[in-house]
Amino acid sequence: MKKSNIIKHFKLVTYHKWLVFKLCCKVGEPWRGFMHDFSKYSPTEFFESAKYYVGTHSPITEAKKENGYSKAWLHHKGRNKHHSEYWVDENAPEKTPIIPYPYAVEMVCDKIAAGMAYMGKNFTKEYELKYWEIEITKIKINEKIAQFITEVLTRVAKDGIDKTLTKNNMKEIYKKYVN
Repeated sequence: MKKSNIIKHFKLVTYHKWLVFKLCCKVGEPWRGFMHDFSKYSPTEFFESAKYYVGTHSPITEAKKENGYSKAWLHHKGRNKHHSEYWVDENAPEKTPIIPYPYAVEMVCDKIAAGMAYMGKNFTKEYELKYWEIEITKIKINEKIAQFITEVLTRVAKDGIDKTLTKNNMKEIYKKYVN
């Protein structure tokens, strides 16, 4: 593992956390933003991710290509409620329950911040919606939460982050689909 990858990965994770924090503050969830992704600094997640660091997309993808799985991802999704995979239980009556509001909002902020961190100057307000349209076909998620995310990302693509990511907007959109 290259020392430069360790430093670059640390900087990327920290920058991503900062972006999520700022977005979560905009939507009235500063605590979720502050707590976001601390597990990425754990040895299980950090060292595998540094080993497979590429800078343009998640190192988890690279680990899965080489190994067929990622220890970092298995660790991460089991500890972070802002990931839809945390909520999937194939043996439960409701296999994909509704994700509570604070985590659903953090999930949206995480998605947008990931695009911003990986795309840098090439990030556009439409980027995450395009990415989501592909991602939604590959994941298991409660339909109501999927609709919530789709509407938020559609509004971001149309109106921008500042106009869309407000506390009132997010609560209104969430209630539209969940209540």
